[in-house]
Amino acid sequence: MPAHQSARRTTAQSRPQPVSGIPMHDLLASCAAAAAISTPPRAPEPRPCEPAKEHREAA
Repeated sequence: MPAHQSARRTTAQSRPQPVSGIPMHDLLASCAAAAAISTPPRAPEPRPCEPAKEHREAA
């Protein structure tokens, strides 16, 4: 096999090929969107405890 043919084959194989005609950018974007939609929201942060106010005695 001539050197120019093997170089051409290596170059063609090193490029990312679309999966079923879908560009890699679109495929990754759809995966990120699916992960964002299927991940439940984070639990709210716990509030810091405030010191208790002094209680006044009942009359």
